[in-house]
Amino acid sequence: MKHWVFAAIAAAMMSTAGWAEQRHETVVEGLEYPWSLAFLPDGRMLVTEKPGRLRVIDETGLRADPVSGVPDVLYSGQGGLLDVVLHPDFAANQIVYLTWSEGEARDNTLKLGRGRLEGMALTGFEEIFAAEPRRDTDVHYGARLAFLPDDTLLLGIGDGFDHREEAQRPQTHYGSYVHLNADGNVIDGPFDDAAPGVYTIGHRNPQAIAVDPVSGIVYSNEHGPRGGDEINILVEGENYGWPIATYGIDYNGALVSPYTSYPGMVEPMLYWVPSIAPSSMAVYHGAMFAEWEGDLLVSALIRGDAEVASGHLRRIDLEDGGVAGQEILLGDVEARMRYVAVAPDGSIYVLTDDPEGVVIRLRQ
Repeated sequence: MKHWVFAAIAAAMMSTAGWAEQRHETVVEGLEYPWSLAFLPDGRMLVTEKPGRLRVIDETGLRADPVSGVPDVLYSGQGGLLDVVLHPDFAANQIVYLTWSEGEARDNTLKLGRGRLEGMALTGFEEIFAAEPRRDTDVHYGARLAFLPDDTLLLGIGDGFDHREEAQRPQTHYGSYVHLNADGNVIDGPFDDAAPGVYTIGHRNPQAIAVDPVSGIVYSNEHGPRGGDEINILVEGENYGWPIATYGIDYNGALVSPYTSYPGMVEPMLYWVPSIAPSSMAVYHGAMFAEWEGDLLVSALIRGDAEVASGHLRRIDLEDGGVAGQEILLGDVEARMRYVAVAPDGSIYVLTDDPEGVVIRLRQ
């Protein structure tokens, strides 16, 4: 079954002229490969650093000492301390969720855990989910996490790069999204004889999951190989094609598959050729850029086209359920963009992927 299929080559719809005047500023420096950000109700922010630190940003800037109680991580390849997400009732329970890679470079897995934020410590931290089976690669973890409106969780898990055929087998967690209760207990899915919690299959390396609180639509994006990066609308029980159907080719130029679509597999809502390496995504709701209401914001690690020199932020203009166009933002900032989030005041925060990473704020 296909849902909202608007596959298109991105370059055909590119615009660099914005509808709303924007200014950007660097608000924090000195982060080592920051990966994710969460806004606390009191105005502070939590930021993960891949080497294994959870940092706090307050009104004075970046706190010198990291939060204690964070699990030990495998900092190797694409692994490390990855996503940070707050429980929907964080104001009452102070619970913080983290994803991370655990183990050794040739024997590891993706894990999910949670603890209570008390001052500068995570107390009572516990592992609540681990992807199965363990892997012998340190790339393609996925690791993005989001709460659904019913306070259950979806977690994206990558194919481990060397195990891409497993993305078509719901009997493993490779290349899937899993559905969990807030305590980590798995929710049985629609696939027969499946690994615990498998919700969708056929993903390569999920990099974002964004739930629109207005429409309830669940968007995801993922890396293709050379070309074929995708935005999808997640629907329980669907197969998103990898590696049977893809718009990308292998890194050596060989075909991954002769098919860009295949019966019974969902085509992407949008794909990019060449790749832009999407690294996160947010649905915009806010007063500061009212013209962007309901649009998608995608951070990108590489340029993907001639209009921008490096990584960038990209707005996907959604109109009447379809992709009406795209706009490059922060194209003058020569940096890989790792994460984008919409702040409570409607401004937009972006993390750069760098050993001297920064936090950029986009505002009017």
